[in-house]
Amino acid sequence: MTRTDGYLLDNRQTEAGQRFDALAALFDPTTFRHIERFGIGSGWRCWEVGAGGTSVVSWLAKKVGPTGKVVATDIDTSWATSAVRPPIELRVHDVGVDEPPGEGFDLVHARLVLVHVADRERALRSMIRSLRPGGRLLVEDADPALQPLACPDERGPEQQLANRLRHGFRELLTEHGADLAYGRRLPQLLREAGLRQVEADAYFPITSPACGALESATIRQVRDRLVAAGLATDQDIDRHLANVATGGMDLATAPLISAWGRKVS
Repeated sequence: MTRTDGYLLDNRQTEAGQRFDALAALFDPTTFRHIERFGIGSGWRCWEVGAGGTSVVSWLAKKVGPTGKVVATDIDTSWATSAVRPPIELRVHDVGVDEPPGEGFDLVHARLVLVHVADRERALRSMIRSLRPGGRLLVEDADPALQPLACPDERGPEQQLANRLRHGFRELLTEHGADLAYGRRLPQLLREAGLRQVEADAYFPITSPACGALESATIRQVRDRLVAAGLATDQDIDRHLANVATGGMDLATAPLISAWGRKVS
């Protein structure tokens, strides 16, 4: 991630923890499935980039055990200080600016990070450079341009309002430098960077309690910016949050595209 003054969804805001929990509920099973396929086990050295919440970091720590190491980095690590214990090492780090926090990693993973980084090319090079020969890179990013709607089934005024606010949120992301079509480019970017055995898939939640929790936390987190930019009124947002709270809308996320490959040398 870039420095917090350029990041729309600041980890220091109250709603960040709620977003972390919702993202974990939605996407941890997909992330864990991919990493399990790599054969993760005792003694592995892992770098979790832009760690956000603690769910992936804690899972990795259990997998690698006391002989392994999990380096968790982010621009703001206040979310994790109470949860850090060996083999986890926590560092303040900007993947688009700083040098890698080590080398010889068996696994480097970033989820919903690079889409927000100004110098994505540098960040990707840094992550690959830190891998040992034979190490695995897993990059997972959303592609909001591929599926831009909060409610793909736009049945009535509640869904229309949700989609209008999602459009406003996408405008804010673009203004903050996010690449809304980055996810679909990941396989080609990994091949161009020299990785081998590159594969990718996508996960697209259409409705779940976690989708509603994520929508509510995100809209509350960017509420002031939406209003200040003239993209919504306070009344719009209050009505939308009330609609979400009823649980009657099928709220979707952007597809999460996971791409992975192996470093050969």
